[in-house]
Amino acid sequence: MANRVTEILGIEKPIIQGPLAWLTNGAYAGAVSAAGGLGVLGISAGQTVAATTVEETVENMRREIRIARQITNNPLGLNVAPGHPNTDIFTQPMLDLMAEEGVKVAVMVGEFSAEWTKRFHDKGIKVIFRAATPTVENTEEAIQGGADIIVATGFDEGGTVPEKAIGTFSIVPMIVDAAKGRVPVMAAGGIADARTAKAAFALGAEGLFVGTAFMMSEESILAQNIKEQALAANASDLLLYRTVPAFYRSLPGTIPNKLLEMSQAGASEEEIFEMQGAYNGMRDGMLFGDLTKGFASFGLGISMIDTIEPVAVIMDKLMSGIEELV
Repeated sequence: MANRVTEILGIEKPIIQGPLAWLTNGAYAGAVSAAGGLGVLGISAGQTVAATTVEETVENMRREIRIARQITNNPLGLNVAPGHPNTDIFTQPMLDLMAEEGVKVAVMVGEFSAEWTKRFHDKGIKVIFRAATPTVENTEEAIQGGADIIVATGFDEGGTVPEKAIGTFSIVPMIVDAAKGRVPVMAAGGIADARTAKAAFALGAEGLFVGTAFMMSEESILAQNIKEQALAANASDLLLYRTVPAFYRSLPGTIPNKLLEMSQAGASEEEIFEMQGAYNGMRDGMLFGDLTKGFASFGLGISMIDTIEPVAVIMDKLMSGIEELV
């Protein structure tokens, strides 16, 4: 099952679990890695209340890494969002932690940083770059700056969707063409079964970056009532509203319905962002299962999910679409 993605990351299957901020922990990411993919710990992994110091953030993450290590010694990833090296107080401690704990993959989100990429590489850590809004320009910047793998994220994804409404079916070949074979490209957004996995590879992707499908697994820490509501829903049920930095989707509920009303009434993105509880709204809605306080964001692949299954079963279903192509 080897291809460039598996060889770069040292994994068996070219599938990464999307880091979902509050919605990851060591047991969940460890299950994905144990199944042959790459489990990734989100920035708030294992937390229910945001850490208030760098030291607390580091020790929380160390705990979750070690929980994952109790499940498997397979490669593990960590989500990072680097800022300017002179002012970013979090990324260097996280880099040091990764080196100490043997975490060999950083999933860099947001703006690309060649300086931070070099620092990760100096510690033997691979860098997967996932732009918030993929473009030909930031793809070229990342390749020139040393990124090992690029993620092409379509508007079909859940969470913070790209600012440009370009679907996965269009963004993947665009970024693949921009990469010109120099680094492998992974596809993200709406990939939840064998058909969509196969389609992503047909478009030139060499790996899958999967959020919603794994979020609906038995091992996921998504609230059970939200899992059940999601099972009964499809893509047409999701509410799309404006917010910071661009758009979000959510299952219906008290707060999501209000957010849609505000969006349609012309409220500012900042006002809507405040109403959704900023990024804590994801914790309240999805980890705690309370849509009177937060929201529940899913990608359009929700239409293809009709049962809660173990991570390993979901992995096998995705792989069944691409085994002959890998």
